[in-house]
Amino acid sequence: MTIELSVSKLRRALLAMWALLAAAGFAVEAWKYLLRGSRQAWVYFFGLSYEANFPTWYSSCLLLLCSFHLGLIGLAARRRSEKFVLHWWTLAAGFLYISLDETVQLHEHVSKWFNFGGGFLYFGWVVPASIVVAVIGLSYTKFLAYLPARPRLQFIVAGALYVGGALGVEFFLGYWTEHAGTRNLGYGLIDWVQESLELLGATLFLCALVEYLGGSDGQIRVSLTEPELLAISRQSAPG
Repeated sequence: MTIELSVSKLRRALLAMWALLAAAGFAVEAWKYLLRGSRQAWVYFFGLSYEANFPTWYSSCLLLLCSFHLGLIGLAARRRSEKFVLHWWTLAAGFLYISLDETVQLHEHVSKWFNFGGGFLYFGWVVPASIVVAVIGLSYTKFLAYLPARPRLQFIVAGALYVGGALGVEFFLGYWTEHAGTRNLGYGLIDWVQESLELLGATLFLCALVEYLGGSDGQIRVSLTEPELLAISRQSAPG
């Protein structure tokens, strides 16, 4: 079984999907709070501030694909005896967890274990999460320095967008939630910014991983029938 992916086509499709979901999410907030529309089925289906809907499923799948591609890179790096194989696999495991969390919202349950007095720390999970992010960031400095310049920049930008949305915006969302509640335009827009940044960060990271495997203008060919279980080769784009 062989899977082939066009890097450029996949990038355009993923970015178009992000734009559609972000636009739909903004339309939901405008419908609810500016136009005073009723909460119809499409509101819950496309709203970025709701769970168990299409954006949640899509985001979870996106993160799962990131985990899959990180695993592929880790396998290829091990076969070539490259450095930082464990770093690739640790990232793969991390994104697998984040994909699960996107669906079942584990971090919201963690917040119940921490109480830091409200305000910007209203959602208590941001404190241990910030510590974990800082530790991971420091432990991956050599890994990032080892990467070629283009993927290094892509990974940093994608990571900054995702962490900035998932964690950074959460501080402001917590402050707003404590003082104004959740059923208002301010909450809806802050949450929309948060979810849009998360989706964009995950999208750009997946694009960067695919490009890292296949080259900026090439294709990825993944064979699952080789004797070594997995063979990854780069191909030049036609024409």
